[in-house]
Amino acid sequence: MDQAVKPTVYLSIAAVERDTGLSKDTLRVWERRYGFPAPQRDQFGERIYPVEQVERLRAIRRLMDAGHRPGKIMPLSDSQLRALGDRLAAVCSTRPREARAEIDDLLGLVRRHDVDELRRDLGQRVLRLGLARFVTELAAPLIARVGESWARGQLEVFEEHLFTESMQIVLRQAIGVIPQGVNGPRVLLTTFPGEAHGMGLLMVEAILALEGCHCISLGVQTPILDIALASESQDIDVVVVSFSENAGPSAMVDGLTLLRQRLSPHREVWAGGRCPALSRRAPDGVRVAVEFEALLRLLAEWREAHAG
Repeated sequence: MDQAVKPTVYLSIAAVERDTGLSKDTLRVWERRYGFPAPQRDQFGERIYPVEQVERLRAIRRLMDAGHRPGKIMPLSDSQLRALGDRLAAVCSTRPREARAEIDDLLGLVRRHDVDELRRDLGQRVLRLGLARFVTELAAPLIARVGESWARGQLEVFEEHLFTESMQIVLRQAIGVIPQGVNGPRVLLTTFPGEAHGMGLLMVEAILALEGCHCISLGVQTPILDIALASESQDIDVVVVSFSENAGPSAMVDGLTLLRQRLSPHREVWAGGRCPALSRRAPDGVRVAVEFEALLRLLAEWREAHAG
Protein backbone atom coordinates (compact mmCIF):
# COMPACT_ATOMS: atom_id res chain seq x y z
CA MET A 1 0.00 0.00 0.00
CA ASP A 2 1.31 3.42 -0.92
CA GLN A 3 2.12 5.69 2.00
CA ALA A 4 0.07 8.84 2.29
CA VAL A 5 1.92 11.93 1.13
CA LYS A 6 2.31 14.41 3.94
CA PRO A 7 0.95 17.78 2.83
CA THR A 8 3.28 20.76 2.85
CA VAL A 9 2.60 23.22 5.65
CA TYR A 10 2.79 26.92 4.78
CA LEU A 11 3.06 29.95 7.04
CA SER A 12 2.05 33.51 6.28
CA ILE A 13 4.68 36.23 6.32
CA ALA A 14 3.25 37.53 9.60
CA ALA A 15 3.59 34.08 11.16
CA VAL A 16 7.18 33.77 9.91
CA GLU A 17 7.98 37.18 11.39
CA ARG A 18 6.63 36.08 14.79
CA ASP A 19 8.32 32.69 14.64
CA THR A 20 11.80 33.79 13.56
CA GLY A 21 12.02 37.37 14.81
CA LEU A 22 12.93 38.50 11.28
CA SER A 23 10.92 41.49 10.11
CA LYS A 24 8.76 41.38 7.01
CA ASP A 25 11.01 43.96 5.38
CA THR A 26 14.06 41.79 6.04
CA LEU A 27 12.37 38.75 4.52
CA ARG A 28 11.47 40.72 1.38
CA VAL A 29 14.98 42.18 1.05
CA TRP A 30 16.57 38.75 1.37
CA GLU A 31 14.16 37.37 -1.22
CA ARG A 32 15.35 40.00 -3.72
CA ARG A 33 19.03 39.98 -2.75
CA TYR A 34 19.75 36.31 -2.07
CA GLY A 35 16.85 34.44 -3.67
CA PHE A 36 15.95 33.07 -0.25
CA PRO A 37 13.48 32.65 1.23
CA ALA A 38 11.50 31.67 -1.85
CA PRO A 39 7.84 31.99 -0.87
CA GLN A 40 4.87 30.89 -2.88
CA ARG A 41 1.64 32.88 -3.19
CA ASP A 42 -1.79 32.04 -1.86
CA GLN A 43 -5.07 32.65 -3.68
CA PHE A 44 -4.96 36.30 -2.63
CA GLY A 45 -1.43 36.84 -3.93
CA GLU A 46 0.08 36.98 -0.42
CA ARG A 47 3.43 35.37 0.38
CA ILE A 48 3.34 31.96 2.09
CA TYR A 49 6.44 30.07 3.26
CA PRO A 50 6.98 26.28 3.44
CA VAL A 51 7.81 25.20 6.97
CA GLU A 52 11.16 23.81 5.75
CA GLN A 53 12.21 27.32 4.74
CA VAL A 54 11.11 28.64 8.12
CA GLU A 55 13.39 26.12 9.85
CA ARG A 56 16.32 27.36 7.75
CA LEU A 57 15.42 30.96 8.58
CA ARG A 58 15.51 30.09 12.28
CA ALA A 59 19.02 28.65 11.90
CA ILE A 60 20.17 31.75 10.02
CA ARG A 61 18.69 34.03 12.64
CA ARG A 62 20.45 32.11 15.44
CA LEU A 63 23.81 32.57 13.73
CA MET A 64 23.07 36.24 13.10
CA ASP A 65 22.40 36.67 16.81
CA ALA A 66 25.95 35.40 17.35
CA GLY A 67 27.42 38.03 15.01
CA HIS A 68 27.42 36.29 11.60
CA ARG A 69 26.34 38.42 8.65
CA PRO A 70 23.57 37.12 6.36
CA GLY A 71 25.64 37.56 3.19
CA LYS A 72 28.22 35.11 4.55
CA ILE A 73 25.89 32.39 5.82
CA MET A 74 23.06 32.56 3.27
CA PRO A 75 24.94 30.45 0.66
CA LEU A 76 25.65 27.66 3.17
CA SER A 77 23.82 24.35 2.96
CA ASP A 78 21.52 23.21 5.77
CA SER A 79 24.19 20.80 7.05
CA GLN A 80 26.81 23.56 7.00
CA LEU A 81 24.46 25.84 8.95
CA ARG A 82 23.95 23.12 11.58
CA ALA A 83 27.69 22.49 11.84
CA LEU A 84 28.39 26.20 12.27
CA GLY A 85 25.72 26.42 14.96
CA ASP A 86 27.22 23.42 16.77
CA ARG A 87 30.71 24.96 16.70
CA LEU A 88 29.35 28.23 17.97
CA ALA A 89 27.48 26.62 20.86
CA ALA A 90 30.49 24.46 21.76
CA VAL A 91 32.60 27.48 22.70
CA CYS A 92 33.34 27.08 26.39
CA SER A 93 32.04 29.64 28.83
CA THR A 94 34.61 31.64 30.83
CA ARG A 95 32.22 32.09 33.72
CA PRO A 96 33.31 30.71 37.13
CA ARG A 97 32.04 27.22 37.89
CA GLU A 98 29.57 28.42 40.53
CA ALA A 99 28.03 30.98 38.19
CA ARG A 100 27.79 28.42 35.40
CA ALA A 101 25.97 26.07 37.80
CA GLU A 102 23.45 28.79 38.65
CA ILE A 103 22.85 29.45 34.98
CA ASP A 104 22.49 25.70 34.33
CA ASP A 105 19.85 25.50 37.06
CA LEU A 106 17.87 28.40 35.61
CA LEU A 107 18.15 27.01 32.09
CA GLY A 108 16.82 23.71 33.44
CA LEU A 109 13.68 25.51 34.63
CA VAL A 110 13.24 26.93 31.14
CA ARG A 111 13.54 23.48 29.58
CA ARG A 112 11.05 22.06 32.09
CA HIS A 113 8.67 24.93 31.31
CA ASP A 114 8.39 25.70 35.03
CA VAL A 115 7.53 29.36 34.52
CA ASP A 116 6.33 30.03 38.07
CA GLU A 117 9.49 28.62 39.65
CA LEU A 118 11.68 30.43 37.11
CA ARG A 119 10.13 33.78 37.99
CA ARG A 120 10.34 33.07 41.74
CA ASP A 121 13.97 32.05 41.41
CA LEU A 122 14.90 35.12 39.36
CA GLY A 123 13.06 37.38 41.79
CA GLN A 124 14.85 35.88 44.79
CA ARG A 125 18.21 36.34 43.08
CA VAL A 126 17.43 40.02 42.53
CA LEU A 127 16.85 40.37 46.27
CA ARG A 128 20.01 38.45 47.20
CA LEU A 129 22.38 40.04 44.69
CA GLY A 130 20.87 43.48 44.33
CA LEU A 131 19.67 44.70 40.95
CA ALA A 132 23.04 45.94 39.67
CA ARG A 133 24.84 42.64 40.33
CA PHE A 134 21.83 40.68 39.11
CA VAL A 135 21.95 42.49 35.74
CA THR A 136 25.72 42.37 35.21
CA GLU A 137 26.63 39.05 36.82
CA LEU A 138 23.58 36.88 36.14
CA ALA A 139 21.06 38.31 33.70
CA ALA A 140 23.55 39.26 30.97
CA PRO A 141 25.39 35.90 30.86
CA LEU A 142 22.12 33.98 31.27
CA ILE A 143 20.61 35.79 28.28
CA ALA A 144 23.75 34.98 26.28
CA ARG A 145 23.52 31.32 27.34
CA VAL A 146 19.88 31.12 26.27
CA GLY A 147 20.93 32.53 22.89
CA GLU A 148 23.67 29.90 22.57
CA SER A 149 21.23 27.12 23.45
CA TRP A 150 18.80 28.42 20.86
CA ALA A 151 21.63 28.54 18.28
CA ARG A 152 22.33 24.88 18.95
CA GLY A 153 18.68 23.95 18.63
CA GLN A 154 18.45 22.97 22.30
CA LEU A 155 15.63 25.44 22.97
CA GLU A 156 12.46 25.87 20.96
CA VAL A 157 11.18 29.29 19.98
CA PHE A 158 8.38 29.16 22.54
CA GLU A 159 10.86 28.24 25.28
CA GLU A 160 13.00 31.27 24.48
CA HIS A 161 9.85 33.39 24.57
CA LEU A 162 8.90 31.96 27.97
CA PHE A 163 12.32 32.87 29.31
CA THR A 164 12.32 36.34 27.76
CA GLU A 165 8.89 37.18 29.14
CA SER A 166 9.86 35.93 32.61
CA MET A 167 13.08 37.93 32.67
CA GLN A 168 11.29 41.06 31.46
CA ILE A 169 8.64 40.73 34.19
CA VAL A 170 11.27 40.36 36.91
CA LEU A 171 13.33 43.29 35.65
CA ARG A 172 10.30 45.57 35.28
CA GLN A 173 9.15 44.73 38.80
CA ALA A 174 12.61 45.51 40.17
CA ILE A 175 12.84 48.77 38.23
CA GLY A 176 9.35 49.76 39.32
CA VAL A 177 10.31 50.07 42.99
CA ILE A 178 13.33 52.33 42.35
CA PRO A 179 12.50 55.97 43.17
CA GLN A 180 12.70 58.22 40.13
CA GLY A 181 15.98 60.10 40.01
CA VAL A 182 15.94 63.83 40.65
CA ASN A 183 19.56 64.73 39.90
CA GLY A 184 19.44 63.96 36.20
CA PRO A 185 19.84 63.24 33.50
CA ARG A 186 16.37 62.63 32.14
CA VAL A 187 16.80 59.61 29.87
CA LEU A 188 14.55 58.32 27.08
CA LEU A 189 15.07 54.67 26.10
CA THR A 190 13.85 52.90 22.97
CA THR A 191 14.78 51.02 19.79
CA PHE A 192 14.24 51.89 16.14
CA PRO A 193 11.53 50.33 13.94
CA GLY A 194 12.45 46.76 13.02
CA GLU A 195 14.41 46.27 16.26
CA ALA A 196 12.12 44.15 18.41
CA HIS A 197 14.72 43.06 20.98
CA GLY A 198 14.09 44.94 24.22
CA MET A 199 16.01 42.90 26.80
CA GLY A 200 19.20 44.92 26.48
CA LEU A 201 17.20 48.12 26.73
CA LEU A 202 15.59 46.90 29.94
CA MET A 203 18.95 46.07 31.51
CA VAL A 204 20.28 49.51 30.61
CA GLU A 205 17.20 51.09 32.18
CA ALA A 206 17.85 49.15 35.38
CA ILE A 207 21.47 50.32 35.60
CA LEU A 208 20.61 53.96 34.86
CA ALA A 209 17.67 54.00 37.28
CA LEU A 210 19.95 52.71 40.04
CA GLU A 211 22.35 55.55 39.22
CA GLY A 212 19.65 58.13 39.89
CA CYS A 213 18.59 58.86 36.31
CA HIS A 214 14.96 59.73 35.57
CA CYS A 215 14.20 57.02 33.00
CA ILE A 216 11.32 57.08 30.53
CA SER A 217 10.99 54.04 28.27
CA LEU A 218 9.07 54.04 25.01
CA GLY A 219 9.61 50.31 24.57
CA VAL A 220 10.73 48.95 21.23
CA GLN A 221 10.28 49.95 17.58
CA THR A 222 9.52 53.65 17.99
CA PRO A 223 9.54 55.74 14.77
CA ILE A 224 12.46 58.16 14.77
CA LEU A 225 10.36 61.28 14.42
CA ASP A 226 8.26 60.17 17.39
CA ILE A 227 11.45 59.70 19.44
CA ALA A 228 12.32 63.32 18.68
CA LEU A 229 8.81 64.51 19.58
CA ALA A 230 8.86 62.57 22.86
CA SER A 231 12.27 64.01 23.69
CA GLU A 232 10.97 67.55 23.34
CA SER A 233 7.75 66.77 25.21
CA GLN A 234 9.55 65.16 28.17
CA ASP A 235 12.50 67.61 28.24
CA ILE A 236 14.93 64.75 27.75
CA ASP A 237 18.67 65.14 28.29
CA VAL A 238 19.84 61.83 26.81
CA VAL A 239 18.24 59.50 24.26
CA VAL A 240 19.45 55.88 24.57
CA VAL A 241 18.93 53.63 21.54
CA SER A 242 19.70 49.90 21.68
CA PHE A 243 20.68 47.62 18.79
CA SER A 244 20.92 43.82 18.64
CA GLU A 245 23.46 41.79 16.65
CA ASN A 246 21.32 41.57 13.54
CA ALA A 247 20.77 45.31 13.15
CA GLY A 248 21.56 46.43 9.61
CA PRO A 249 24.60 48.74 9.67
CA SER A 250 23.28 51.12 7.02
CA ALA A 251 19.84 51.42 8.61
CA MET A 252 21.48 51.92 11.99
CA VAL A 253 23.72 54.74 10.76
CA ASP A 254 20.95 56.40 8.76
CA GLY A 255 18.56 56.22 11.71
CA LEU A 256 21.04 57.63 14.20
CA THR A 257 22.00 60.40 11.79
CA LEU A 258 18.36 61.38 11.29
CA LEU A 259 17.68 61.25 15.02
CA ARG A 260 20.71 63.43 15.75
CA GLN A 261 19.48 65.96 13.19
CA ARG A 262 15.98 66.03 14.65
CA LEU A 263 17.05 66.57 18.25
CA SER A 264 18.05 69.84 19.83
CA PRO A 265 21.86 70.14 20.02
CA HIS A 266 21.94 69.96 23.82
CA ARG A 267 20.26 66.54 23.88
CA GLU A 268 22.77 63.70 23.73
CA VAL A 269 22.34 60.42 21.84
CA TRP A 270 23.86 57.27 23.32
CA ALA A 271 23.82 54.05 21.31
CA GLY A 272 24.53 50.61 22.70
CA GLY A 273 24.00 46.93 22.15
CA ARG A 274 25.70 44.02 20.46
CA CYS A 275 25.64 45.20 16.84
CA PRO A 276 29.23 44.59 15.57
CA ALA A 277 29.18 47.70 13.37
CA LEU A 278 28.15 50.06 16.15
CA SER A 279 31.64 51.09 17.29
CA ARG A 280 32.95 51.33 13.73
CA ARG A 281 30.19 53.31 12.10
CA ALA A 282 28.52 55.52 14.70
CA PRO A 283 27.81 58.95 13.15
CA ASP A 284 29.12 62.21 14.54
CA GLY A 285 27.31 63.41 17.62
CA VAL A 286 26.46 59.89 18.84
CA ARG A 287 28.20 58.38 21.88
CA VAL A 288 28.67 54.60 21.92
CA ALA A 289 28.51 52.38 25.02
CA VAL A 290 28.76 48.69 24.21
CA GLU A 291 29.50 47.56 27.79
CA PHE A 292 27.89 48.58 31.08
CA GLU A 293 31.19 50.11 32.23
CA ALA A 294 31.20 52.39 29.17
CA LEU A 295 27.62 53.39 29.92
CA LEU A 296 28.59 54.46 33.44
CA ARG A 297 31.53 56.44 32.07
CA LEU A 298 29.21 58.34 29.75
CA LEU A 299 26.94 59.08 32.68
CA ALA A 300 29.86 60.34 34.78
CA GLU A 301 30.99 62.57 31.90
CA TRP A 302 27.48 64.00 31.50
CA ARG A 303 27.25 64.81 35.19
CA GLU A 304 30.67 66.44 35.19
CA ALA A 305 29.75 68.55 32.18
CA HIS A 306 26.48 69.66 33.84
CA ALA A 307 27.81 70.10 37.38
CA GLY A 308 26.77 73.31 39.10
